[in-house]
This record gives sequence, C-alpha cells and structure tokens, in this order.
Amino acid sequence: MISRNQLKRLHSTIVKPYIYNKGLRSLCSTSIKFHRVQHDTKQEPETHFGFKNVPESMKENLVGQVFENVATKYDVMNDAMSLGVHRLWKDHFIRTMAPGPGTKLLDVAGGTGDIAMGFLNYCKEIHGDASAQVTLLDINPKMLEVGKKRFAKSSYNHTSQATFEIGNAENLSSIPSNSFDVYTIAFGIRNCTHIDRVLHEAYRTLKPGGRFMCLEFGKVQNPLISSIYNFYSFQIIPVIGQIIAADRDSYQYLVESIRRFPSQEQFAEMIKDAGFTIVGDGWEDLTFGIVAFHSGFKL
Repeated sequence: MISRNQLKRLHSTIVKPYIYNKGLRSLCSTSIKFHRVQHDTKQEPETHFGFKNVPESMKENLVGQVFENVATKYDVMNDAMSLGVHRLWKDHFIRTMAPGPGTKLLDVAGGTGDIAMGFLNYCKEIHGDASAQVTLLDINPKMLEVGKKRFAKSSYNHTSQATFEIGNAENLSSIPSNSFDVYTIAFGIRNCTHIDRVLHEAYRTLKPGGRFMCLEFGKVQNPLISSIYNFYSFQIIPVIGQIIAADRDSYQYLVESIRRFPSQEQFAEMIKDAGFTIVGDGWEDLTFGIVAFHSGFKL
C-alpha cells in the first residue's frame, strides 16, 4: 500500500516535470494513474518535448495539446512573433518552388493553410492555372479546421483544387506512393517524434523527380545575432504568447523545440539518408539562419 507521503513525493518528482500547462494536466489526473503509465513505459525509448525528456509514446499527445491550445491564434501569433517576416519566408519558399500548371502538392503539417493557399495563388497569378491541386494534411483537427475556414472564404471553395485530410506525417498510409510532384512541410517537422520516418514517407509519396521542401527554424552562427535572438526567444516570445493567446507555456515549448532541432548541416544529412539528392549544401539560410529552407529531389 502506498502511503500519502510517498504519493506526494512521487507527484513532485515524476508528475510535475511533464506538466506544461493547464491543458496538459489531464495527463496526470491522479498520481497513481500516472505511476501506472510510468511503470508500463519505463523501458520505452525517450524523446524530447522542449527541454524535457518524455517517453516516445507521450510526445504526440503533448504536442497535440499545444497546437489545440494555440490553433485559433496561430496566424496572429506568427505575425506578432516574427513582426510579419514569416510572410516573406513563405513567399520566398513558394517562389523558389515555382510550381507549374497542374502541379500536385502534398502540404504536410499544413495547419492553417497559408502554404497551400500561397501555392494555389502562385499557380493562378503566374500561369492563370486552375488545374493545380493541393492536399493539406495535418494531425491536429483544430489546426486543420482553421485551414478549412481560410479556404471557405477563398475562390477555391467548392473546387477540387484543395482537399483536407487528418494524418500523421510519420505514417501517411492513406497517401499512395509516387503520387505527388512536391511535398512541403513548414515549421512542422521539429514537432514530430521520428524525423527519419517523416523523411522516408516524404520520399515514398513523391513521384520520381519530385521535390521535398522544408521550411524550419535553424541555428544562428553570428554570436551577436544569436545572443539577441536567444533573448528575444526566451524572454519576449512567451510573454507575447501570454498576452495574445493567453498561453505562455505552449510558446515556451515552441521556443525550446527550436533549440532541440538538428542544425542545418545535420538535417541536410538526414535528408540525404532518406534517399534524396541535394544540390549544393542542401539548404538556404534566411534572416541570419533563424530559418532555413531545405530541399531535396527524388531522383
């Protein structure tokens, strides 16, 4: 029989490190319940959730809770955190893609739909094309719902150009092999538990000659810029999250997740290991390396 004092010690040493915000407290409704989970998963490999280590089976739910919390404020927060610069990054991303008429895009972790919308707008404005198609896939229903609402207000509503699907980037079982011209994932891959599985699924679903494109946060090499960036990330962004989204902890996680993501060089090697052919270094630094644009081809 576990004494009350033992339960208190168990709660303070094991349960608290996994609590990020009120929305995550449901993971540990009682100390005994969480103790059983720990017992079942103690031999399980661990991964990172921000700066904390958690059993791999827990990360997907923890990340899911973060994005459920921020879904309705996600786009507003992106503008606030980046001072609008994220729009320039994404515009450059689409223009570098330079999709032609009839291009089929799989936009994974597509969330609120800004990459998918930018892709279709480019095809329409540059080529006068209405045959390009995008499948917007996200694991989080609330994020996907925001994307659906964005498209419902656009000229693409009630057309076959945009479809929406709930799915896991690590296992795209609903997506046939060799079926898309371009695969994009913007600011999403760092939240996945097994990045290597995501990359292999990207390779599988692309047609021969298809292109993998990833926009993700990187490592800043300039010491002065890096120190300013770190101060802004850890001292300012969580405060903005609290003011705009009433959620400091989710944005604390997002900042920490950026620091745990591999460097540009390491990620480029992972892309090559998945079978992709890269050109040059395989990435382009944007805004001093705060963001990196990675690319690979299925040849």
